[in-house]
Amino acid sequence: VQLEESGGGSVQTGGSLRLSCAASGFTVSSYSMAWFRQAPGKQREGVAIIDGNGGTRYAASVKGRFTISQDNAKNTLYLQMNSLKSEDTAMYYCAAYAGLLSVMLPDWFTYWGRGTQVTVSS
Repeated sequence: VQLEESGGGSVQTGGSLRLSCAASGFTVSSYSMAWFRQAPGKQREGVAIIDGNGGTRYAASVKGRFTISQDNAKNTLYLQMNSLKSEDTAMYYCAAYAGLLSVMLPDWFTYWGRGTQVTVSS
């Protein structure tokens, strides 16, 4: 099982990025998939989750700006990030849980990628 994130980078405030998470060894449509982020000196926090039924939830801080989606044919998870703010700067990780899960609790997730860095500057 492997998760590989890509798409991070440096962007100015108000800009957009799309993160991708390519999965191998399992089928994303059968898992609950989520994006987490961790800024220096802070705890890892959930950003968005798509459960095994396609339902989505977002952290309050990103709701209306970020969109989580997945392409089952490509076995890939995405995070479209718009109207980026400096406080969105963090390492972003995708994670997978083998079942139906709608809460973004890091300890519940079995598989993790290595992360991709997002830096937002003014």
